[in-house]
This record gives sequence, structure tokens and C-alpha cells, in this order.
Amino acid sequence: MKFCCEKALLVAGVSVASRTVSTKSAIAALEGIHVRAGAGLELTGYNLETGITVSVPAEIERTGEYIFPARLFFDIIRKLPDDMVSVSVDENYKVSIRCGVSSFTITATDAEDYPELPDVDSEKGIAIPQRELKEMIGGTIFSVSENQARPIHTGCLFEVEGDTITVVAVDGYRFAMRRYRAEMSIGRKLKFVAPAAALREVEKILADTDEDAYFTLGTKHLMFRIGDATLVCRLLEGEFLDWRPVVPTNNPILLTANVDAITSSIERVGLIISEKIKSPVRCVFGENTADFRTVSTICSAHDGCRLAGDGGELDIGFNCRDLLEALKAVPTPEVNLGLSNSLSPVVLTPPDGSDKYSYMVLPVRLKAGE
Repeated sequence: MKFCCEKALLVAGVSVASRTVSTKSAIAALEGIHVRAGAGLELTGYNLETGITVSVPAEIERTGEYIFPARLFFDIIRKLPDDMVSVSVDENYKVSIRCGVSSFTITATDAEDYPELPDVDSEKGIAIPQRELKEMIGGTIFSVSENQARPIHTGCLFEVEGDTITVVAVDGYRFAMRRYRAEMSIGRKLKFVAPAAALREVEKILADTDEDAYFTLGTKHLMFRIGDATLVCRLLEGEFLDWRPVVPTNNPILLTANVDAITSSIERVGLIISEKIKSPVRCVFGENTADFRTVSTICSAHDGCRLAGDGGELDIGFNCRDLLEALKAVPTPEVNLGLSNSLSPVVLTPPDGSDKYSYMVLPVRLKAGE
């Protein structure tokens, strides 16, 4: 095998493909990066749960496929000068890497033992702008559960129907939903749960562009095609929460807040909260004002901000991190806060009444002195 490739393109390709290389596996081949030189250059990383294949523009002089040591190969090429990189492998599996006056020799292994990635029919992919998919994943994935007792909730639910794509995440304490509406009907009705680990890799690959990404549902696997990269992951199995009846829709208290202002206020009072000090943030919603306090055994903090509406002096407590992460995911400058009583959740929705997003955070019981 022999190929030549621009250093920057090769570094970018290896960087993406190596994200799903196994750090430790019973199959030694999975601890390397699969390099295939055929009609083009393809780089693959796979850990039996998620696999990424990246096509890299290259001049192929001799075809072949081998497994390169992932970390060493990446460390070498990213330190090479900015020039054309020549990579060749001889019959003894010796890999020669040359760029300018720099040269390295490493050892590859046979690609025979490398498992094939699951085959998913790419002709039935659903298109969505990369920017939209990136925002939907980033705007929900923080709410996935880390509790392996309910593995179905360690991923995000995707629902496709009519002209909408909806992504939902829940963890027992909060709920996050983002929705995208296409210009015309998608013509498919799908429902599946993608694992959070794979979606985090998808989010890293996606660019802030209107170019389309595609996702395709297989029998047990899901495939994302993003530019020159393809990611395949195993679907999560089980019954996802029936989330629609869970989210309150008719809250008697409706307030409108500037997202930056309320976020900054809560961040300030949250400065005294740490892993050792897990005090909740106490929120008192009055007429056109919100008052925030945190108290610990050694210190206290107070802040507030203006908002529109009358909270009726509702006194309610929240986990500071949960509330902040929901507010930071809000994509609009202002947000509606729907409240009922001190034991009911706060629901964050768009002020324009649309259904583009919805966030729900459950309250915590306040103790005397908090």
C-alpha cells in the first residue's frame, strides 16, 4: 500500500476516525485505526458500539488495507511539517511515513481480523441541515440519564413524523426537547433512541453550516452521514418514557425573562456551590422580579433580576446545575417560565408560543434556613 496526502487533511481524518478506536479490547485489532487505500483513502475507528469511517482525498499509488497503531500514528502526523505526507507499507508490515525531511517507521498489522461495520442502507437517509442537528443534539444531550439501571434513558429519543424531527432527553429530574420543522413533509414516521456517547461524536463532527447531514435507521443500528464522515452506532432498546403527558402545559404562573440576565444571576449565587456544598438555589418570584439565594454553613449569596409577570411570591428551590444547563440550552434571547407551585416543575418555552423547544426542571424541597 502507498498513498500521498496533504498533512492537514490526513490529520483531520485521523482525528475524527480515532475517536471511536477502542482503548482496550479483547479484539486487538480494534485498538488500532483501519486504513484502507482503494478507490480512495478510508480511515476507520470502531469499538463494537460505535464506528466512524472518514474518506480523505489522497493519491493512491498502491492499494491495500492495514491496521495502524492509532495513537502513535496520530501523534506522528500531527507533528509533521505542513506538506505532502507519503505513507507506504511493505510486505513485512513496516510503515514508512515521510514528509519533507522527516521520516518515521512504525509497524502495522494485518487487517483480516478487523470486524466489518454494520451495514445500514444509506439510500433512505433523512436530510437535516448540519447546524440544526448540531443544535438539537447540543440542546438535549445534557439531560440524558447516567443511570445504567434504565439504559434506554442514557440516549436521546428521535421522533420523525410529517415535517418534524423531535429530539428528547430525560434523566428523572429534568426533561429537554428540541424540534426541527422541514420545509416539506419528510414522508417517514420513525421512532428510535440513539446512545449519548455516539451523539456526542456526531455533535463534534457536525459543522455550523446549512449543508445537509443524513441519518438512516437500520434494524439494530443507526447511521449518520456528515460530509466525508460516516458514523454507525447500535440503537438502544427498551420503552422510552411517554413524555408528552409528563410536561405541564397549563401553568397558572407565566413569567418572561431575559435569558442572559437570569442565567447570570443564578451563576453568581451558584459560585458558593460545589461538590461538597450542594445547597439548592432558592428562587422567589415576585411582581416583575426574581430573587435568588444560596446558603451554606460557611457562606451565603444573593442576587436578582427583572422579569415580566407576577410570580405571586412563589418560593421554590432548584438544583443550581440543572436549572443553569436548561437555561444555557435555550436558543432564544427571552424565555417563558411556566410555574404552578413549590412542588411542581418549571417549564421553559419560547415566548412566541412555538414548539421549537421545551425544558422542564423538577424542584427540590427547601429545608429551614436554605
